[in-house]
Formats: sequence, C-alpha cells, structure tokens
Amino acid sequence: MNVNMTRLATASGETVLSGARIVLPESVVDGHVVIRDGLIAEIGTGPTAVASEDLGGDYLLPGLVDIHTDHFEKHVYPRPHVRWDMMRAALAHDTQIIGAGVTTVFDSISVGSSDDNPHRAEILGPMIDALEEAQARGMLRAEHLVHLRCEISVEETPALTEAHVSRDIVRVMSVMEHVPGVRQSRDISHYLKRAMARTGETEAQTRIRMAEMIAQKGAVGARVRPQIVALAHQHGLPLMSHDDTEVGHIDEALAEGITISEFPCTIEAARKARAAGMTIVAGAPNVLRGGSQSGNVSVADLISEGLVDILASDYVPRSMLDAAFMVAFDGRFADDLPAAVAMVSLHAARAGGLTDRGAIAPGMRADLLQVGMFDTHPFVRQAWRSGVRVY
Repeated sequence: MNVNMTRLATASGETVLSGARIVLPESVVDGHVVIRDGLIAEIGTGPTAVASEDLGGDYLLPGLVDIHTDHFEKHVYPRPHVRWDMMRAALAHDTQIIGAGVTTVFDSISVGSSDDNPHRAEILGPMIDALEEAQARGMLRAEHLVHLRCEISVEETPALTEAHVSRDIVRVMSVMEHVPGVRQSRDISHYLKRAMARTGETEAQTRIRMAEMIAQKGAVGARVRPQIVALAHQHGLPLMSHDDTEVGHIDEALAEGITISEFPCTIEAARKARAAGMTIVAGAPNVLRGGSQSGNVSVADLISEGLVDILASDYVPRSMLDAAFMVAFDGRFADDLPAAVAMVSLHAARAGGLTDRGAIAPGMRADLLQVGMFDTHPFVRQAWRSGVRVY
C-alpha cells in the first residue's frame, strides 16, 4: 500500500472511529467501529473510552461498490479526438472514483469497436494494462476490477474477449447489442435524429445505412453472442444481460444461464426478470435526472415496484452516493437508508462475486466512508480501504 496512505492507530494497534451514525445492513446506530488488521473487528453503540477519531455525528457507510462505470474511457479520450496517456488517464479516473465514495469499482471497458467509437478495439488491452500496473505499484486508492462489456454485433469481440478474459483483474462480463431498433435503441426515430446530427446525412441516406447495419449486425450477433456466453461460463465469471427490453430478452438470458439483468429498458422486462429471480441493475443517473436520457423506463418507477437490487454509476461516478440518499429520504420511497445503501454496496459486491466487503459487519473488510450532509447533498469527508485512509 502506498506509504502516503496513513491510518489512525491507537496504542493497541487498532483504529477506532467513534461519534458516527453507522449504517448497518438493517439499521442505523450511533456508535463506534473498531478496525483491526484491515477488518472490522467490533461495532459498539454509544461513546468509547478508547482513543479514537471522532466523526462528529457524520454517517459511516460501507465503501461503495460500482459494478458498471464507463468513466475510464472518458479520461482516455477527454475530447473526441484527444487520446490521453493511459496511466495518467487511470490515475485521473481513480481520483474521481474515490472522491465519489467508491472503494471498489468494476471498470466497464468495451470489447469490440462501434461506428461511434472505432478506437475501442485498440485501447482495450492498454487500458487493462494501465490498471494492472498502477494497482500493482500502489498508485490507486480504490480497488479496480474489470467488467468486460462485450458488443455482440462485432465480429472481433470473441477474439478480443478470449485475449483478456483469463486476466485476474477481469471479474465480470456482460453481453450488449447496440443496433438500431433493438434494446436501448429500439426507438428508430430517436436513433435517426442522433445519427443525422452526428453524420450530417439526410434522413433517406441514414435510413439506407441503418437498414444495412441492422441486417449485417443482426447476423453477426447471432454468431457472436453464444461464444461470449460460453467464455463467461468457462471462466466462471458473472454474466449480465444488458438493456433487456422485451420479455423475450429475459427468456433468452435465462436459457443461457444468465442471472443478472443490467439496465432493463422497460418495466415489463424488469418484472419478468424479478419473477425469474434475476438480480436487477439500474442506473443511478436515471434516479437523479428523474428519468432516462434515452427515453427508457424511469428507475424511480422500477424502485417503487421493488424491481431494483443494484444502482450503478454508469456514466457519473458520484451519482451512486447521491442516489442512495435520494432513494432513502425521498417521499416516494420507504424511509430506509440501510436498504438504499445496500443497493450501492452489498448487493453490487455479491453480484460481482465479492463476499468480503459491502457492509459494516464484524469480519468484513474495513472499506468505509465518512459522509457528511449539507442540505440534501451527501459528501465524502474521508474514505478507508482495508482500514487504511485513502481519501
């Protein structure tokens, strides 16, 4: 661990955080937490006579776990045609992640290029390399793992996936399909407007190109998807079905042994996923915006029906912390901060195969956040990872 990351230690070699409103899995208590050897050793109510750091009545939360963020790539390409140094991009990304209260992040890296982002195939390996090297050298404050976002409509996706899937840092995979008229892009008129604005083509030209794309990519997807599903099962990785829109998408995922529906686009798909016992991931930015940026189902509506297990940051790292407190204290939902916090910590950790973090409980890894409140805005004062202060 980086030598600049220090811990508060008592004479007995323990770290004691007191004066906190501790968000436990099922309740919020006023008390203190004892950290020993990087783990949560004890949780007590009320004050403590042991030398400690007083958190002044702030909340103490488990470190957030983000199972899907696209944000690393935004630092690699801070502007559309500006490619940044990979290591510097990784460090900038990490700073934003830990500042958002995320102590474990599954960096969602695209596997397979697209018309909008033809560079993705060439940056995949270097992005993972940078994360591995920075982490090995103790340069990162959050723990970074990799979520391979596998675009099934691209011929090269299976080869790219196979080249990286066995790396230890790779822990989660998803299958996605960005084709006009399908899943997230099922609204053809919405797709046409975006495509015309991007290319400057007429509507007639765009429709011709779109029809060709649908035919070509649909055929590719039918060949590629089974290969990606097989690779995930072969390597024992959790696999998510991305942008489920129709009930048939859930049926397809279930037949493939997929147990996680990520960002369902309609309430019908989410209801089917819940009835089938799938874990459901939704986007925290949707909660804060009051709806989807692409015209899909409102996550608030999903939550009100009990159709969300996990909130992921998607494209705004800080959105998870804000969304958790909004869900907990907004009048539309039950006043249940522990349940809301579990959506951004415990449930995400379990979906990603991590059993040692995500909750404040004895024996769990001491990944913790001191969170203050100003009006309705939670903010991170301090963060610890394995008992070491990293922010």
